[in-house]
Amino acid sequence: MPETTVVPGPREIFERMRRHWLENLGGIGGELAEDVVIEVPFAPSGRTRRYEGREAFLHFAGPEQAAFARRFRLDEIRDVVIHETTDPEAIVVEYELAGTVIATGDQAASAFIGVLRVRDGKIIHWREYQNTLAMIEVLGATERT
Repeated sequence: MPETTVVPGPREIFERMRRHWLENLGGIGGELAEDVVIEVPFAPSGRTRRYEGREAFLHFAGPEQAAFARRFRLDEIRDVVIHETTDPEAIVVEYELAGTVIATGDQAASAFIGVLRVRDGKIIHWREYQNTLAMIEVLGATERT
């Protein structure tokens, strides 16, 4: 009997995303479809709010994630709630990223909501709503130290 390959759905892919964020912040590229769309509707003024294509996102994400990792250590992803939708390709996730400001040792956290769409085991659309004020406060504090 031939082996059946199970294609990961949105829940499994979100679990992979969580592992990447904790273990290797930049390691998510393998989960992205070539034509992925990533949106950050509440990005601060002057920042890109939509990335079309894996390469476009990774071109931006690599340097941004490296800079973030020099200032903030992500310790946990907590208070995760996954909401199923009527679309088997999509879930809505609520979560909080918590970690440590490296320069001060202070603890900080920020809430997020994401809409994840997966097809054929790859992320085809990720829309993330961030608490940008909390992020700016935390990262702004690292610039003052």
